[in-house]
Amino acid sequence: MKVLLINGSPHKNGETASALSVVEKSLQEQGIETSWFQIGSQPIRGCINCCSCKQTNRCVFTDDKCNEMIENLLQADGVIIGSPVYFAGPNGALCALLDRAFYAASNFGHLFVGKPAAAVVSCWRAGATASLDRINKYFSFSEMPVVSSNYWNMKHDGVDPYGNEIMEKLGINMAKMLKVIDEQYKKSDET
Repeated sequence: MKVLLINGSPHKNGETASALSVVEKSLQEQGIETSWFQIGSQPIRGCINCCSCKQTNRCVFTDDKCNEMIENLLQADGVIIGSPVYFAGPNGALCALLDRAFYAASNFGHLFVGKPAAAVVSCWRAGATASLDRINKYFSFSEMPVVSSNYWNMKHDGVDPYGNEIMEKLGINMAKMLKVIDEQYKKSDET
């Protein structure tokens, strides 16, 4: 089983990556493989509602990472999307990428149904819960079970002990959900 960690920050080794790294360690301790997808700092287009994706379940624009992210999501059993919080919301470039990827793959193809998902945000003060809500909407629309922790999935810096605990618990809960789903598929294959 594999979980895709999407770093929605332009900074490869920033606070969002730090939070995702804590989750990754927890997942790996539970026997879950991980892979990373970094959105980086290259320009990302917004959706223009051309509906070309209706036929292919991929975005018509191929000059950024949208279709690559869709392929990575399809190869994973679960996903955790992390974002810094800017002006009380997730990174705008990440939202543009998620709008296109989820519109193309979920609106017409329902390709992510059943994949457990979670959002993680990194911020200092306000905007964490609004950002989590925004990212979680992609999952709800796509019929993806949302994995929680023992508090909102937020962490503000490398020395945030409570934030680290939340990230560790999120990894444990994601691993549990993946194992339950896997067991159910095995049982249905036997019948």
